[in-house]
Amino acid sequence: MNGTPTVVNDVMTHRVVALRTGAAYKDIVKVMREWRVSALPVLDDAEHVVGVVSEADLLPKEEYSDGDVVRHGQMCDLNEVRKADAVTAGELMNAPAVTVAPDASLAHAARIMARNRVKRLPVVGREGTLKGIVSRSDLLKVFLRDDKDIAEEVRREVVVRLFGTHPRALRVEVHDGVVTLAGRVHSTVLIPLATRLARAVAGVVDVRCALTGPRRHPDLDPDLPDPSRAPTS
Repeated sequence: MNGTPTVVNDVMTHRVVALRTGAAYKDIVKVMREWRVSALPVLDDAEHVVGVVSEADLLPKEEYSDGDVVRHGQMCDLNEVRKADAVTAGELMNAPAVTVAPDASLAHAARIMARNRVKRLPVVGREGTLKGIVSRSDLLKVFLRDDKDIAEEVRREVVVRLFGTHPRALRVEVHDGVVTLAGRVHSTVLIPLATRLARAVAGVVDVRCALTGPRRHPDLDPDLPDPSRAPTS
């Protein structure tokens, strides 16, 4: 798996611009435009990530610019009305910040994003300081992995581990990230596990499993039906 992204640190942006809690509204807009980002982490005096300011947090000031806060307050989220009056990052930010550790798996980061409905996550170390930022597009980089690399890992980490060092009867094919497992195995109990393990390999889009059990020998097992023989009338 050399060179294959598996944890957040492998795909995150390491060079990140951040705000102080006292950063002014106009400065926030300028930084977003200069760095071409739609959200910025906010740090306290100890360099800890305490929140995130996004473009959505800035928009209420324009939305409620007519000054009729009472009318808007009856119709909309009062939190947005409050943000319309905010002038610093500390007042605008969403807190506490939803963050992720640099050694977290890409799947774990994706789950955090989905559950919290955010597009990016500040990456923080154990001491709470900012290490980088990871976005949805960063997490998708793993699916650019070459099919040949995926196939080699599936053979090594799934086929060899579950079915032996020389599983000659098994075929592993990968096309556009979709893995196909085919052939006969000595135990059908292991087939669901093989599918799950293959699906967990970085860059795998889907798994199509065509594994079957060993051939039956009706002469040795007379009580078992022979699937190769059609029933006679």
